[in-house]
Amino acid sequence: MTVPLSILDLAPIAPGETARDSFAASVALAQQAETSGYRRVWYAEHHNMATIASSATSVLIAHVASQTSTIRLGSGGVMLPNHSPLTVAEQFGTLETLHPGRIDLGLGRAPGSDQATFRALRRDPASSERFPQDVVELQAFLAGQSRIPGVSATPGAGTNVPLYILGSSTFGAQLAAALGLPFAFASHFAPDMLHDAVAIYRREFQPSTQLDAPYVIAGVNAIASDDSDDAHRQLADVKRARLLMLLRQSGQITVDRTFGDDELDHLLRTPVGAHVASMTTFTGVGTGEEVADYVAEFARSADADEVIVAHSSLATSARLRSVELLADAHARVAA
Repeated sequence: MTVPLSILDLAPIAPGETARDSFAASVALAQQAETSGYRRVWYAEHHNMATIASSATSVLIAHVASQTSTIRLGSGGVMLPNHSPLTVAEQFGTLETLHPGRIDLGLGRAPGSDQATFRALRRDPASSERFPQDVVELQAFLAGQSRIPGVSATPGAGTNVPLYILGSSTFGAQLAAALGLPFAFASHFAPDMLHDAVAIYRREFQPSTQLDAPYVIAGVNAIASDDSDDAHRQLADVKRARLLMLLRQSGQITVDRTFGDDELDHLLRTPVGAHVASMTTFTGVGTGEEVADYVAEFARSADADEVIVAHSSLATSARLRSVELLADAHARVAA
């Protein structure tokens, strides 16, 4: 049995392009995903990253929703410790009111940033520890059952936007299970605890008003091309780009420092390169059929009910082609 496919759009800003170009690419990708039969597209909250444009996640969702018709759109995720539950309820309540039945709210507790940005966001160091309580408070606002007397989310109350707990460890699995919420594991960049987390979630799941049985979404990377060799060349470029991103984020190199491909390939054999290799552990690469086969086997191994795919090609045109090729091959498998 084949599982539904969805997309995680990282809203990348390619070299030589702008955030505006990234937003246009996100619209085109969502439109292609809608045409190709994907279930949903999610956007992740990141801050202070020169190559990612999805920092104002709810605003990007609104923009894409206005230019699509049926596909579900949501956050994968909103980093709840960066915000008050009331603010998030109002934002996503507004989205659900404007685009009824199409909005998802995935929640994470990571900073989505470095320590300097953590301070710029005015985050309380203890905010991550309040994550479970904040999820419950947010859920109550959306249900119109506020836990704070005299305070209601408008819009938001009664919209019951579905919540999803995102995680890359067993903590998220245990919380999702206890609250009876769907669980999405970030195996597209943090693969190590995937199987343990899913097993814990399924074993400990408690039914809720939102969900009566466990539901797992697992992340995977994909590069599908008309030519398998081209797909592998694209993957090599993706690994080099991720290495540069990690080196710049850590301050090991300046933003304007450049390297040749041979130099980057050498660095990929160092410890920081090993981190890139880990991030791409679960990656389907090749023709549409080869990637579809990989994704199907990944879903079985991960015990996933749905797979959310990060199409990793650097060029927008290649990313759109990957979206199309995987969907077509997946549909043939399903038939």
